[in-house]
Amino acid sequence: LDDNLCYDWQFGTDTETTDAAFKNAAHVTTLELINNRLVANPMEPRVAVGDYSRANDEHTLYTTSQNPHVIRLLMGAFVLGIPEHKLRVVAPDVGGGFGTKIFHYAEEAFCTFAAKACNRPVKWTSTRSEAFMSDAHGRDHVTKIELALDKDNNFVGVRTDTLANMGAYLSTFSSSVPTWLHGTLMAGNYKTPAVQVNVKAVFTNTVPVDAYRGAGRPEATFQLERVIDKAARELGVDPIALRRQNFITQFPYATPVAVEYDTGDYEATMAKMEELMDIPGFAARRAESEKNGKLRGLGVNCFIEACGIAPSNLVGQLGARAGLYDAATVRVNATGSISVMVGAHSHGQGHETAFPQVVAEMLGIDESMIDIVHGDTSKIPFGMGTYGSRSLAVCGSAMVRATEKIINKAKKIAGHLLEASDSDIELKDGQFTVAGTDKSVAWGDVTLAAYVPHNYPLEDIEPGLEETAFYDPANFTYPAGAYACEVEVDPDTGKVTIEKFVSADDFGNVVNPMIVEGQVHGGIAQGIGQALLENCAYDENGQLLSASYMDYAMPRADDLPHMSNYVVDHSCQTPCTHNPLGVKGCGEAGAIGSPPTVVNAVIDALHSGGHTHVNHIDMPVSPSRVWAAINGQ
Repeated sequence: LDDNLCYDWQFGTDTETTDAAFKNAAHVTTLELINNRLVANPMEPRVAVGDYSRANDEHTLYTTSQNPHVIRLLMGAFVLGIPEHKLRVVAPDVGGGFGTKIFHYAEEAFCTFAAKACNRPVKWTSTRSEAFMSDAHGRDHVTKIELALDKDNNFVGVRTDTLANMGAYLSTFSSSVPTWLHGTLMAGNYKTPAVQVNVKAVFTNTVPVDAYRGAGRPEATFQLERVIDKAARELGVDPIALRRQNFITQFPYATPVAVEYDTGDYEATMAKMEELMDIPGFAARRAESEKNGKLRGLGVNCFIEACGIAPSNLVGQLGARAGLYDAATVRVNATGSISVMVGAHSHGQGHETAFPQVVAEMLGIDESMIDIVHGDTSKIPFGMGTYGSRSLAVCGSAMVRATEKIINKAKKIAGHLLEASDSDIELKDGQFTVAGTDKSVAWGDVTLAAYVPHNYPLEDIEPGLEETAFYDPANFTYPAGAYACEVEVDPDTGKVTIEKFVSADDFGNVVNPMIVEGQVHGGIAQGIGQALLENCAYDENGQLLSASYMDYAMPRADDLPHMSNYVVDHSCQTPCTHNPLGVKGCGEAGAIGSPPTVVNAVIDALHSGGHTHVNHIDMPVSPSRVWAAINGQ
């Protein structure tokens, strides 16, 4: 090879238009920054168990994957040459994933192959150190970003140049992270007419980099929100006011980077954040910190993300070689209980709670009557698994469509039992009623009739009550939020303490508030870890220096604010317009919005102490880096 360049990619507004925007700008802010390499570190490491049945020539792989059908397809068709009907992949409810368990790893193929060769089950379990050295890493971008503003402080142009480390070879989805998943979000929440994204991806002697919670959207948000904060300081304007002035306010809105936001209300989330953080009271809190010899800073951030990763037509145009729909089968048993087989995979998201809520509400029955089946390719319809905050928006929508089919058929059965037209049948609280009368039949009677078709119009209605639906949305979903963070910095040691963190998110309709809040809390904790602690380091020879928890700093409970100062709000809701639930996705928001919020707060704290020469500190913003910045080192 002549060099280690993987690809050179440009996207967005053309060069002539972008150059003109910068040439005519009244002010241009430039910032160079690093988005540090991270290790996902799910609670449970990767495991694979291969089994083989000589009786029927069938392979079974038990694995800790986020998308078992994709593993079956990739391994069967492209690695081992096993027909799909002879390969079963089972992925139980494993302990976390964060993206690193989406990909097909060599150990899965090895265990499957070895089980047949040895004629016995073969198991492999990763140690934690092996996970550091073999699981796909995340982030690792070096970026120069420029923001152009006119004389009235309106954004007129954004231009980024990113060097993305891909590792030693391309992982499953790695080429899309610095490109489509990052580039399409570089407009952010703002009506910037010219946005150009330039990416050079390179190979290095390191572990491959791929999707990690947020996957491209945290990188885009960090660049944009850091340069906006720097521009506000250079112009001497309030960073909240500068953001608010440039918000997109009319929807739908087509950005210069190929996506169209269907709904949003960025002013509402900003106002909610200001209320919850008590922005007017910050000056008094800063003064109190100064009395104690500490520097107090306030950081804010606004972000948007593309979730519900699915539109097959769109991703096909962007070069993806897969359909990204999802599927669900709703099987109603004779006694009225229900099994819902879903293509989405649960590994901590709480699908077994949220999915039954949706079906139970539609049918008017108790959630305890509904069981969710996932993660077994022999039982579930073909689906694309869980990633990209897509489970409820895509698979949940397929489940809704399948349930609607169930309701339509059940109404026909109820109409037969009640001697009425199915168009006159209403379903409420588990009862089928002839509209305008007191004639009704219970859910259980209808389901029993479906399987005991005595005196049944077989020419019009088939026995049984089971339906499958696939769902492929027309667009991504676009959750958005406004975050704020207050930190105290000890100028003598450089230690940063997070005093309060507030998130105001717009997730569209919310099915289960407790699950949503847990997702956001966890995402913020991971984002704080990236901002202050975590860094996967290599020496110049490609030797991993942080291959254990002795050297890789993970956030602990005492690194986060007390729960009373850790405020998560999702009351601002603009429902998605193109899925039946109106949901947008919440799983990655915290990890996207928190890193720039924390770094903005640290820089604000240092400026309050007179250290105005410090305009940026690369993550992780460790005590040693803060101390060095304060002291000009």
